[in-house]
Amino acid sequence: MGLSHHARLEWDGSTGQGYRAYSRAHSATAPPAEASLRLSADPHFRGDEELLNPEQLLVLAASSCQMLSFLSLAARKHLDVVRYTDDSTGHLGEDLRRARIERIELNPVVHVAPGTDEELVRRLVEQAHEECYIANSLTSAITITATVVPVG
Repeated sequence: MGLSHHARLEWDGSTGQGYRAYSRAHSATAPPAEASLRLSADPHFRGDEELLNPEQLLVLAASSCQMLSFLSLAARKHLDVVRYTDDSTGHLGEDLRRARIERIELNPVVHVAPGTDEELVRRLVEQAHEECYIANSLTSAITITATVVPVG
């Protein structure tokens, strides 16, 4: 059997006063990691905009997995990547009766050492997408528009 991952979620409050009144704030941990997250619902669903929400976490998971998969491939090819950023967006479908993130757009900007083969970088971005566990686990469409920036 493959790897397994454990997560713990905690919420305290009361729903006794109805939909508008209860707190959406909760906490999440994933032992053995020591970090803890304070989460809420999206503000559209009466959540706290200052806290991360599940939709953002899904987009972040797709973005992070793409980056980690890409960096692993780049390192194996001894390709010198010196910086990677991604401004990603998740799009919630219009039909809230079947609510889902329908599309995730990843926009990585990959900064590479001078003389790096930009076409190889783009091929590795695509290969990373094919190998990404999160992307392979989702039914959402994921598009990737990579920008390669030589530094120096």
